[in-house]
Formats: sequence, C-alpha cells, structure tokens
Amino acid sequence: MAAEPVWSVDPGTGKPRGQVAVEATAEDVDRAVRTAHEVRESLADRTVRAAFLRTAADLLDGAREQVVETADAETALGPVRLTGELARTTAQLRAFADVVDEGSFLDIRIDLPDAGATPPRPDLRRWKIPLGVVAVYAASNFPLAFSVPGGDTASALAAGCPVVVKAHPDHPATSELCAALLRRAAAKSGLPEDVLVLVHGFDAGVELVRHPLVAAAGFTGSVRGGRALFDAAAARPVPIPFHGELGSLNPVVLTTAAVEERAADIGTGLAGSMTLGAGQFCTKPGLVLAPSGEAGDRFLDALAAGVSTAGPAVLLDRRMRDAFVAGVAERAALAGVDTPVAPGAADAHTVTAGVLAVDAARIAGEDHHLLLEECFGPVTVVARYTSRAEATALLTRLPGNLTATLHIAERDDDEDAAPLLAALTPLAGRVLVNGWPTGVAVAAAQHHGGPYPATTSTSTSVGATAIERWLRPVTYQSTPGHLLPPELRDGNPLRLPRR
Repeated sequence: MAAEPVWSVDPGTGKPRGQVAVEATAEDVDRAVRTAHEVRESLADRTVRAAFLRTAADLLDGAREQVVETADAETALGPVRLTGELARTTAQLRAFADVVDEGSFLDIRIDLPDAGATPPRPDLRRWKIPLGVVAVYAASNFPLAFSVPGGDTASALAAGCPVVVKAHPDHPATSELCAALLRRAAAKSGLPEDVLVLVHGFDAGVELVRHPLVAAAGFTGSVRGGRALFDAAAARPVPIPFHGELGSLNPVVLTTAAVEERAADIGTGLAGSMTLGAGQFCTKPGLVLAPSGEAGDRFLDALAAGVSTAGPAVLLDRRMRDAFVAGVAERAALAGVDTPVAPGAADAHTVTAGVLAVDAARIAGEDHHLLLEECFGPVTVVARYTSRAEATALLTRLPGNLTATLHIAERDDDEDAAPLLAALTPLAGRVLVNGWPTGVAVAAAQHHGGPYPATTSTSTSVGATAIERWLRPVTYQSTPGHLLPPELRDGNPLRLPRR
C-alpha cells in the first residue's frame, strides 16, 4: 500500500497548501527508532552535546524569517507571536547547553567506605545516565517551543538521548524545516544527523510508543490522545516513562478585598490573558472565582469590555474551531449561565472570544460539570461566589492543573489570602499571586506540570530540571578507579559539582 501524503493546510479554510511529506509506515518507524538507537553513543561527550545545542539555536535564529513565515502559514498565530516563540525556543536550547556544561544534572553523590558504620558502608558512587531513545510528540499550539526543536527535544538531547519526533499534523512543513536545521546542526557539530529523526502520521505515533527500543516519551496535547498513549506506554511488556501534558483549567480566585481595590485592572488583565494567542495557551485561565456584589460586578464589566475588543481569530485547525463553537454553545445553554460576551463562530473561518458567568452554587451540581472541563479557545467561565466557604468547596471539585492563581489585596490585611492560597496549592504545579499564568519563564526554579490530568508525572517540561525526565540513577559499588566513569573518579578530574 502506498504511503499516505502529508499536506500543509491553511488553518482558516482547511484547504491544502501542498504536500510536504508522507506518513510513516510501521517499517519506517522501526527504521527511525533503530537508526536513532544505533547512534546513541555519539552523544556521550558532554562538550559535543553542548556545542550541538548551541549550533542548533544559531541555525534556527539564522533561518528566522523562513521559520516564522512557514509556521504562520500553518497556524495563523502571527509573526509577532511566532518571532517571540522562536526566541524562546533558541534561548532554551542554549540554556540546556549551559546545563550540560555545568554538570549538576548528573547528580553525582559519593560515599566513601566506612567499616565502622552500621551496617558497614562500602565505596558508593552514584550518578545519572541517559535512558536511550526518547519519543517526542509535537504540540499543536506551540509549533516551535513545544514541537520539533522544543523543550522536550532540547532536554532529551541535553541528557544524551537521541530523539524521534512525531510531527503534529497542523504544522508538518514547519516540522520538516526545523528537523532539517537540527540535523544540519548535528552534522556541523560532528554528530550523526540521526540523533534526531522525524516521522509523520497518527499510526506512526502509536507505533512509536510501542517500539521496544523507545525508552521514554514526552507528549503535549489533549487528555484523550495523551491518555491513550500513556496507557499504551504502561501496557508494553517493558513499560516506559510517559511524561504527558494533557489539559488544564488553570483556575483563578479573586478575593473580595482584591476586587474592591482594583476591579477594573483585574478584569482588563484577565481579558488579555485569556485571549492571548486566541485562548490557545495551555495556561489560559479557564475558570475564575469572583465574589458576588458590586465590586464583583465592576470586575465582570471590565472583563467583558476587554474581551469585546478582541477581534475574530483563526484557531489552529478546523477541528479545533468546530470543537470550540460546539463547546461554548453547550456550556451557554446550561441553566443559569449568562453570556456577558457571547463566544462562538464569527464567520465560516473565525471565532469570537467570550465570557460565561454563573453562580458558583450551580457548578456544585453534577448537571454543570461541563463548566469544570477545559474548553480550548478564547473563553473563560466566571463563577460568582457568596462566601469563602463556597469558593473553597468549589475548588475541591477541580481536577489537577498546570497553574492556579490568586488575586489578593495589595495591603497586608486580606483575611482571605492565606486560606485560599492553601486551598489552591494542592491543585497545581505553579501557584501565582497577583499575576496571570500565560507566559512560562524558562528558569531553574520553573515547574510546568501538575496533578493529573495536567500531567501524567510529577516532572516539569520547562526549566532546567526537565532534563531529569530522560535520566536514571546508577550506583557503582566498590569499583576500581580505572573502571569508573571519569565523572566519578577520585580527585574530580572533570571539576563537576559533587556531593
């Protein structure tokens, strides 16, 4: 049977722009994984790995105009957003190169022998080694930062793992271009190009997670798709780690004192956050708990005014557009749900942002559970609560999230601040106060993950510690020095951080 073509498609009209690749068969996936596996030892030299990551960043920056133009044609995210995303992508490649150079990610720990300990202690030397071939599943909403050259790929390569990327069907041409640049960077750095291999197709994604030589996987996408792959990873004869980012409501709680103090500013800020990128950020605030009363009304008015200024937007693909239109219509039809700004279809190709409002007491009922599920796109639900106890009770019904946000009074006597912060902390991997969750800094202290279904593990996909996902610890006991890796030998010849 002939391989199916892969088309680059206009996100607004759904019309094909041109064929850019073919879908990988099972044999193609097997060949891709085995090729990557065969070159894994080439990544052993940390100096070469770091140079490769920096070269990849340089080549992506050098092709900025072509990369942004290609990605915009496939996603309609716009050159400003994509230029910023490319800058973030190359910055994190360089950041992981710095991580590799610095070496603390190896987590070296040495315990010298002690015959007098109870029990007696032998010579123990522990560090972390790469797992092997990593499968990366590209995200729809970040064609650069969470796709072929994105954080999963960068951190896996930094760990010393070759990568096979399953391209997202929404931006295959962008994926091909970025993969070619990364493979060229490998060659320029003295590495085999096959330290990174690209495949296309739904079936290829399923075959990839099942392949016996794939040692771990990273995924960013829907709950349904991610859970299916997670289950497949667990059902293998030898299960593998599956680090999936699946979905998040990203709740926001506003204290009464906060809205009394700055209702308009909070409403305007929320409008900007929830419509950023047409509401297609994984950290979009999708549920807001706001107090009833006059100050809460002023907040809602400011939010509605801000959202009303957002023009019609093209979503990433027709499937997402149709799901958004159907999803907001179903939510708006629930009893007691108002539409201060009605979301939905603007025309045959675009959507309008909107706000839904409802009493928090109604969401406590099972018939309104849909309001506690993520709706991908530019819409948020405002739940009006009458007491702190009512707000806290609603929070107990929420699933896990990437972020949780609390807005409190800027003075020090907001009595709701501490108890509501305590109620939000178990719900998310990143808890913000008086800010907005869209925008995730790439930093050592960052955590981009959270309780299920936000992610399927406790790890982060952003920041320096993302590299830990692709490593496993090994301890050498009573091993002669000449047989030890240089990183573990007496005298610390490589001058690495060690405990």
